[in-house]
Amino acid sequence: MMGSAINIEELGRGKISKLLWKYALPAIIGTTLNSLYNIIDGIFVGQWIGDDALSGLGIVLPIMNLTAAVGMLVGAGSSSRVSIALGADDKATAEKIAGTSFLMTFILSGGVIGLIYLFLKPILIFAGANEDTLPYAYNFLLVFLPGNLFLSLCFNFNNIMRASGYPIKAMLTMILTVVVNIVLAPVFMKWFGWGIKGAAAATFAAMFIGFVFVMQHFISPRSYIRLRWKNVFKGIEMKTVKSIVSIGMSPFLIQVTASVVVFFIIAQLNAYGGENGKTAIGAYTIANRLIMLLAMIIIGLTQGMQPIVGYNYGAKNFLRVRQALNYTIKVGVIIMTVGFAFSQLFPDALVAIFGPDKLLAEESATALKYITFMFPLVGFQIVITNFFQSIGLASKAIFLSLTRQVIILTPLLFFLPRFFGITGVWLSMPSADFISTLIAIVFYIVQAKKLKVMEGKAKISA
Repeated sequence: MMGSAINIEELGRGKISKLLWKYALPAIIGTTLNSLYNIIDGIFVGQWIGDDALSGLGIVLPIMNLTAAVGMLVGAGSSSRVSIALGADDKATAEKIAGTSFLMTFILSGGVIGLIYLFLKPILIFAGANEDTLPYAYNFLLVFLPGNLFLSLCFNFNNIMRASGYPIKAMLTMILTVVVNIVLAPVFMKWFGWGIKGAAAATFAAMFIGFVFVMQHFISPRSYIRLRWKNVFKGIEMKTVKSIVSIGMSPFLIQVTASVVVFFIIAQLNAYGGENGKTAIGAYTIANRLIMLLAMIIIGLTQGMQPIVGYNYGAKNFLRVRQALNYTIKVGVIIMTVGFAFSQLFPDALVAIFGPDKLLAEESATALKYITFMFPLVGFQIVITNFFQSIGLASKAIFLSLTRQVIILTPLLFFLPRFFGITGVWLSMPSADFISTLIAIVFYIVQAKKLKVMEGKAKISA
């Protein structure tokens, strides 16, 4: 237990760059492997089942995002609150947050999954499924959805595990689920002949095993932060719930609005794609899976930043907060610039791994080049949004979350295609990235000045 306490305390005095990589690298490895599995899963589906099944996976994407959003509402808020509580040397509150997080996830995720199950087929048709893609989308979600409860619990407590001083173990959780998924997918899909249901069943199994691994950690007496059942079953305290939701609302809204926007994107691709609408949706599916690889790297980076800035913000070490933020921004911009370069220079090679036919390959490469055009700026925008979430400034994080998805991107999706057709759909995404980053820069400048003022006051009071 003492070893864990030392890990927590080093957040307040260790070298920022070393700390960031200590916490971020395991998170990046975990999130990247998870994203790589999604790519491999797409390859399996594209190669063994066909382009219609691949398009079907694109149809289920917004629904999967919606179910994940509920998990993020609780998980992201809980991990940030745990970091801040530990920075204030309040372990009891951190454990109370963990207990509340478990019960909230079980109730909210279970309720959402049940509602989707009741109206699954109408939801898929509304999402853009047709007679070719509906069977694949329906059969995938039929098996996938129940396992999403375990996914949410695993995600939530994996974040708390990282925030409480176990970054390596949090990474091992992600590696375990990915390995199980990759091993079981070909067995279920090909050897057992379950097709698209096999892909979903492999994911279900991986979710459950990851859940068991994480929960074993939190019920162990050796864990620094334990899941004590008295904190789960004695009833939910609204004060704790509000503290979790106030921070978790930002990633929740990101996922919800992302789901809604994907509905709009698919609708516009159908509307302006004409006879090739199904091909355009398949192209978006392929491009999106590649883009998510980059996005998950940045998410892993911000997960490494979160316990550092959260702990030091709670401890009133505002200089270290600024240092951690600025260093994370630099790394994030470099990562996304490298991703931009690969996407612009080698789009054909990247999409070819999914084995699409010639028409789908060409449209996928075009989509990838358009969508990633502003990626050097996107790294900055993502880091800033997650920074406000990490220090508990929920309203700012929520506003920045909504800026790209709702305030800017949605109108562009309906405006640009009128003039540029299907190209306008692709153009709307980098255009939204550019404008939302400009807004994030303004927020960054204002907050950096505030941190300097708070730093001066903290020195005087000390």
